[in-house]
Amino acid sequence: MIKEIKRSAVRGAIVAPASKSFAQRAIAAALLADGTTTLENMTLCEDTEAALDTAKRLGAEIVHNGRTYIIKGGLRPQAEVLNIGEAGLSTRLFTPIASLYDEPLTITGRGSILKRPISMIEKPLRDLGVEVKTTGGYLPVTVCGPLRGGEIEVDGSMSSQFITGLLMALPLAGSDSVLNVGVLNSKPYIDMTIQVAKSFGVDIVNGDYKKFTIKSGQKYNSIIYNVEGDWSGASCILVAGAIAGEVQIGNLDKNSAQADKEIIAALKKAGADVVGNGNTVIVRKNTLHGFEFDATDCPDLFPALAVLAVNCMGVTTIKGTKRLTNKESDRAETVAYMLSSMGISVDISEADLMKIKGGAIKSATVDSFNDHRIAMASAVAGLVSDGRIVIKGAEAVNKSYPSFWDDLASLVNIL
Repeated sequence: MIKEIKRSAVRGAIVAPASKSFAQRAIAAALLADGTTTLENMTLCEDTEAALDTAKRLGAEIVHNGRTYIIKGGLRPQAEVLNIGEAGLSTRLFTPIASLYDEPLTITGRGSILKRPISMIEKPLRDLGVEVKTTGGYLPVTVCGPLRGGEIEVDGSMSSQFITGLLMALPLAGSDSVLNVGVLNSKPYIDMTIQVAKSFGVDIVNGDYKKFTIKSGQKYNSIIYNVEGDWSGASCILVAGAIAGEVQIGNLDKNSAQADKEIIAALKKAGADVVGNGNTVIVRKNTLHGFEFDATDCPDLFPALAVLAVNCMGVTTIKGTKRLTNKESDRAETVAYMLSSMGISVDISEADLMKIKGGAIKSATVDSFNDHRIAMASAVAGLVSDGRIVIKGAEAVNKSYPSFWDDLASLVNIL
């Protein structure tokens, strides 16, 4: 799909879609729960659909009515192969959960997920009594449990997602467990995991993000769970308000554990006019200036931050590019490509840093590289271009925010 974005002003209000990060964790908890769980405020995207399909294949019974999903839990695999599409979190989340089962299960996917390494899961799972076979450190991976528990070492420097999977599966393991974690990035995502588990009645003891203690024999309770709005998806729309007019977004919890709520701190650093009212955020255009921001714990913000930086006077420095390699694309490279195509100077030569000099965005044709966040950021950049931005692969937004184009269209007033 090709989309063309003309220079435009934005004004209006939308409601943030459901957080796919919270939704996938809640789906996993509902699968593991005794009884029937109700998930409210569920808006679907490709990643949540993959999580729901995986839960079904693992034994959950799922019906829905609009944005309400009823999930009857129970780990009773209905298939030997679980296809998680391109969902990175679901890959690392459901692999330890599948390891609870005492017969072989294979996890596979499609597209970019097949090129994202999972070698870091092999030794920890083996140390927990699981038979593991990857494809040279990549998907497909076959596991055969049961997960027995124990004390292990886990590397969290590349991704916290596998640790999330272990934290959710180990309460049902055969014995108590201790995870000793070396370097852990994306700590807020671990906070999300512990929060979801607690909502379902499971206790995980966090020892300063270096040691996690999990008692065995715990049970996930069936509950009514509200899936909060997605700060990640909202980030580009909030930047649109800062550079091209005014936007109001509802269903955003300012006290959320989501790492990407830090978009508000970045907007304020840049000089945007930001107002919070309950679970609603309003962002208005203002004079913007270069800023410094550490996105190590919120790497998904990089494309939105980059577009914000372009519209700031002076140079903006964003830290955390090391976290961008194993995404839907190599995001440091694709962000640099996106902006350089639009005539903007981007420097990624220094280790772990991206420097962007503010300037005028020129008309261009860009490729999303099937990366949802690149597609959304390109669209927002088009709002302040000197003509129009043509985006190839615009359907990539379906991975996290299928209604993005409709929501953006509802806000646009052509200049």
